[in-house]
Amino acid sequence: MDAEQESQANPYGMDEECRNCPELCETRENVVHGYGDVGADFVVIGDSPSRGADASGVPFTGEDERGLLDVLAAVDLCEDPDAAEPELAQTFLTYITRCRHPERPATDEEVRTCEPYLNSEVRMINPELLLPVGQRPLEELAFEYTTLSRDELDIGERHATTIRGRGFEILPMIPPAEQTDAERTAFLEHFSDVLGQDYRQTKGRRGR
Repeated sequence: MDAEQESQANPYGMDEECRNCPELCETRENVVHGYGDVGADFVVIGDSPSRGADASGVPFTGEDERGLLDVLAAVDLCEDPDAAEPELAQTFLTYITRCRHPERPATDEEVRTCEPYLNSEVRMINPELLLPVGQRPLEELAFEYTTLSRDELDIGERHATTIRGRGFEILPMIPPAEQTDAERTAFLEHFSDVLGQDYRQTKGRRGR
């Protein structure tokens, strides 16, 4: 944890009363901004808040998304995945959209409206690795951070591999609730190999 960081929850003080998407203002409980270590080497990016995250205001919490914290705990990046506010190491959790609609996924317009939040978090944290969870987060990273088109990025094919991006490496993950045991094992083995590399010696030295 950065010595100057006061809280893991929304550490950059982003607008918690955001009303940029009027329809979502009527259905959400919380605007779920990023959570975690502002000195993180790894930024995990999901699609949009689940019911549990919407209720708690903390990304990837609740039974419907709990598997992501279990994965992080397995590689010693999350101390207590059952906690209401889990303690994370070198990790920041966020979404491409910040509000939940209980009956549908976010629209393309809603994703575009939220882009400044995500881009600001990634820019300020300046991580070494981006971990998109699911197809849509992977596609949203394609234009900004890779030379690949969306058509070349299939989450099933790219799961547990490393994509060399522009300034970042990207490690895609099938959502844990949709993974087979073999896919979970493959991801944990690959991520453990990645963690064995000493990113901390190079953090901040590369030109972006």
